[in-house]
Amino acid sequence: MDQIVSQEAINKAAALVEAQEYIHQFADKTVVVKVGGSIMDQPEDLRAVINDVCFMASVGMRPIIVHGGGKGITEAMKKAGLEAHFVQGRRYTDERTLAIAEHVLTQDINGEIQTMIRDRNLDPMGLHSLSSCAVFGKRLFLQGEDNRKIDIGFVGEVEWVNAELINALTQANVIPVIAPIARDKAGSKLNVNADSVAGHVAAAVKAEKLVLISDTHGIRMSDDAKDLARHLTKNQIQNLIDTGVITSGMLPKVEASFIALAGGVKKAHIIDGRIQHAALLEVYTQTGIGTEIVL
Repeated sequence: MDQIVSQEAINKAAALVEAQEYIHQFADKTVVVKVGGSIMDQPEDLRAVINDVCFMASVGMRPIIVHGGGKGITEAMKKAGLEAHFVQGRRYTDERTLAIAEHVLTQDINGEIQTMIRDRNLDPMGLHSLSSCAVFGKRLFLQGEDNRKIDIGFVGEVEWVNAELINALTQANVIPVIAPIARDKAGSKLNVNADSVAGHVAAAVKAEKLVLISDTHGIRMSDDAKDLARHLTKNQIQNLIDTGVITSGMLPKVEASFIALAGGVKKAHIIDGRIQHAALLEVYTQTGIGTEIVL
């Protein structure tokens, strides 16, 4: 007998059945989704990720988006004739650099993400230094020789998150879109690592999950790209750090995961947003596609 229904259609139906269990399980649960890496520089990749987040909202989850800046800040600095300077791997941020970073993050990127959400007939709200700020911090100083403090300008670390405001928005079916510009007690603005912001936000709002979306498949156990860890505990990750397997760019993501887990978040996930529907595959299927992290 000729096959009337294609295998592709059958597979789609099977995927819906598998997702049903997780849709019920995560109904009314909060998920913090951090978007960063080269995805920020590819409008179609970014839109695909935001569409997945909107799907989560449509089936009952309460998503919160935290975003980074991609190459936008560096390109804007070049146009302004400014050269980036780094101290121990962190960008030195003077007043002009901060002003550029704030504009790119709060106006360009945050506004673009809000537009994408509205295109899906959902309601976003930008939370940042030029609007209703929800993240507050203090100046970050690096440690130099002889334990001397090294000033790296208007760079901060998170001290407090206005969880009451964020939770009120999600309960009203609004998707908060948070840019990583914090304010300190004096009202000054600080550029904060977006992964760290996501971890602190997830902990503060008691999220079910923290999903860190970038341009890496997850945590590798070796230099082999195929040697992807699907499930790791905090102790296992600490061992990978101590042995030099986890370095540089992955460190802020695992540190953010630790912050979230310490605050009561059940799982953190590191996934590759370049994979179509990566967030949905990670949250709504049994196997997932990235690395999940638990205590």
